[in-house]
Amino acid sequence: MLTQDEEVEAEVTWEDQQNINSFSKLNSKFSDLEEMYEAKKQEKEFLDDLASELELADETELVKYKIGDAFISIPLEQAQERIERDQNLILEELNKFKEEMDSLTDQMGKLKSLLYGKFGKAINLEKD
Repeated sequence: MLTQDEEVEAEVTWEDQQNINSFSKLNSKFSDLEEMYEAKKQEKEFLDDLASELELADETELVKYKIGDAFISIPLEQAQERIERDQNLILEELNKFKEEMDSLTDQMGKLKSLLYGKFGKAINLEKD
């Protein structure tokens, strides 16, 4: 709750409301991207662990590899190539997510400074 001294007598204009709405949309999109980023990061860790495990496997044995909902038996070398390709794809996706998150952070920072400049402590734009 704000004290009497912290309250700001600022009128919320249409432009201010549009900025608040824009910030809210950007913040929501950022949260969604953050969740997808963490999921991809976890997937990358699983692939890294799998790649490490396959280094210990016997080269003459076939490896069960999941494609879609089915498992197929493929040579170890082919499985390692597929895993390496998948790791590279995930790295690209992580980089794209990171770039987009950085862009959103910049946009939100500009809106934060604008809105805090006008409303001070009367507005809360921080995550809980």
